[in-house]
Amino acid sequence: MSGYYDTAQVCLNGHMINDSYHEYPAHNQEYCSKCGEPAIFKCPNCQTEIRGDYKVPNVIGGGGLSKAPSFCHSCGKPYPWTAKKLEAAREMIMELDELTPEEKDKLDNSLDDLVSETPKTEVASLRFKKTLKKLSKDSYEGIKTIIVDVASEAIKKSLFKS
Repeated sequence: MSGYYDTAQVCLNGHMINDSYHEYPAHNQEYCSKCGEPAIFKCPNCQTEIRGDYKVPNVIGGGGLSKAPSFCHSCGKPYPWTAKKLEAAREMIMELDELTPEEKDKLDNSLDDLVSETPKTEVASLRFKKTLKKLSKDSYEGIKTIIVDVASEAIKKSLFKS
């Protein structure tokens, strides 16, 4: 049996609106009911439809997508919500008074490797772990909240395991 991906509709802040845009059009919205941002179903860069729920004919089940993808599967560019979260992380890093300007620059330069798995991801993860130890509780919680939104699952587990 071969399956196919339906299309996802996501707001510009990354809230999943409908993971089955074509199968369940009644669930589509022009704007997000959580934040009011416009909803899209195509990559703004290449116009490829955003991958939604994976469908297998004659098979019931699956749970659908709960989280919007971070990058376009066709052109590789970050979706608007990923870019916004990265920008928020960069702004947060610049507000961390416990860090030197050099440490802030290193963290900023490591963000892209935390978001997508690259050969430098482990180095970026180690750099973040070492730096997180220097932060106050409030600073730690603030940066953790943003990084958890953008980092891959493996990195989240590596950075924030108890």
